[in-house]
Amino acid sequence: MNLAVALSRMGFKVGLLDGDVYGPNVPLMLGTSAQPKVIGENRLEPLQQHGVRAISVGFLNPGDKPLIWRGPMLHSIIRQFLQQVEWGVLDYLLIDLPPGTGDVALSLIQTVPVSGAIVVCTPSDVALQDARKAIEMFNQLKVDILGLVENMSYFICPHCHTEVDIFSKGGGERTAGVYGVPFLGGIELDASIRHAGDSGSPIALGDASIDSGPRKSFYDFARKVVERVNEQNATRGESVIQIR
Repeated sequence: MNLAVALSRMGFKVGLLDGDVYGPNVPLMLGTSAQPKVIGENRLEPLQQHGVRAISVGFLNPGDKPLIWRGPMLHSIIRQFLQQVEWGVLDYLLIDLPPGTGDVALSLIQTVPVSGAIVVCTPSDVALQDARKAIEMFNQLKVDILGLVENMSYFICPHCHTEVDIFSKGGGERTAGVYGVPFLGGIELDASIRHAGDSGSPIALGDASIDSGPRKSFYDFARKVVERVNEQNATRGESVIQIR
């Protein structure tokens, strides 16, 4: 969510597809419970909030009622979100995948060409096991890996102002080095990120004059993503999107 908002605030046209069908949290983080309009013949208009166009199962199935779906139904909803939503002209369509190496990722890659994957981890060995599996999956599926970003990378104690490595230290960067993929940076563990997400006002919306803390970390991350996509596009002979 913060990556989408940061790219939008940098001047790009951004869409966000919530592919985490079993845990669709995008509506909460967007701060809206509205439902998308049906236009034309069975086409959906994405919700627009904070400069981001978004679609999520959470808009269609609000509340806490779970979706208990098997693979074919997952494939169907992902295909519908990609092909039957009026996204308009976008610079970036971000797709939030559920954890693991299951049906949703396979359905996505079978349906549309993907510019690249961003692997998210924390520094702990337990989380890095999942990150390594994700890297191997994308390699097997011939999907370029834009890089690895480390979430909850460190914590700054509000009392002594020293860095506390709650989930270990440097695991994401080491893993990126082992697999030869770019390290896109670390996002600190900070209560303001959680509070902003829970309240529907992502921290990337904050004061543009602030050049430190979590907001800066997300914008540094977003700029590296733009650079990596441009590098991939250049190798394919495709157009490069300029940072505005």
